[in-house]
Amino acid sequence: MNLTEWARTRGVHPQTAYRWFREGTLPVPAQRVGARTILVNVDANTAFRAVGGVDLYARVSSRDQKGDLERQVARLSVWAAKGGHRVVRVEAEIASGMNGCRPKARRMLADRHVTCVVVELRGRFGRMNVELVEAALCATGRRVLVLDDGEVEDDLVGDMVEVLTSFCARLYGRGSAWNRARRAMEAAAGHG
Repeated sequence: MNLTEWARTRGVHPQTAYRWFREGTLPVPAQRVGARTILVNVDANTAFRAVGGVDLYARVSSRDQKGDLERQVARLSVWAAKGGHRVVRVEAEIASGMNGCRPKARRMLADRHVTCVVVELRGRFGRMNVELVEAALCATGRRVLVLDDGEVEDDLVGDMVEVLTSFCARLYGRGSAWNRARRAMEAAAGHG
């Protein structure tokens, strides 16, 4: 399996996987077989899969989004059932994605028995530095699986959204920062 396919099946951005390969921190054996081709040892991947089941995590920022929280949990549960995955735990919380004040997420990540955390969208897991959490989990044989990674395809656009989110959080408060940053990006895209 090539490195890009491996990364996508693990919920990791392909560029992050290539960086890990260059730095020697990729959690599975891989070798370069051409100028642009890196193959991952598929047999080693079987040890990387969630052995005991998956944990589902859903999050919204405010209480008025409770209906969306329930829909997230339902969609995650349907995905797990269709894939034949055993669900170990479901965590759903109302908390900001801008900081670490999320007791259910912290408890889940601290549990060494959690081998695979499944989220619907990367932004549900956190708004900033999600790659650092993914790398830390990956280093211990654990992972985050993002079901819909189509939110932001381009790294530069993702970085811009994070910067705008940070600025909006400082200006307007953390609760509405993501929505304001998204609207600013949509407005910029419409005028460009």
